[in-house]
Amino acid sequence: MSRTLRISTINGLLLALYFIPTWTAAAAKIVIFPIRGLYDRANIGPAIFFSDHADLFALGTVRFAWLLAVAKLLVVAFFVLFALLVVRAAFRRSGDGDEALIVASSIGGLISFASMLLAAAVGETAAVHLHATETLMMIGALVLATIDAPGRPGVGEAVAAPRGI
Repeated sequence: MSRTLRISTINGLLLALYFIPTWTAAAAKIVIFPIRGLYDRANIGPAIFFSDHADLFALGTVRFAWLLAVAKLLVVAFFVLFALLVVRAAFRRSGDGDEALIVASSIGGLISFASMLLAAAVGETAAVHLHATETLMMIGALVLATIDAPGRPGVGEAVAAPRGI
């Protein structure tokens, strides 16, 4: 590994700085007060959609809230793992944790995209904007991780010409 960080690693660290505290806080609100936490701004789209269309009683709503909290905490765990792997790689000068970034961005992107669609279905404009922004950040991280793969020559690096030509 070179001494400089790749742009996908820097982008992943910035995403981790945003998603770890915000999604942990949203999941913690669900853990403390399942119904009240589910109807928080970060979770309002799926909450209204499933309570209206699935005819969930209180216990079903609590189960859905816990499922959403576990999914968000799973994404947070992968972002924490990515940040730890990047810090460890900086000290050991080895490869960084792109796999954890890709898993966190994929699962988080699916959760944000589904939440955006559900918020649009129930007419929650502020939630649609929030989840659309989160979805675009996750998709951007996936694109950067795909394009900025390790082992490819970077900008300004010379590519060795094949011998025998």
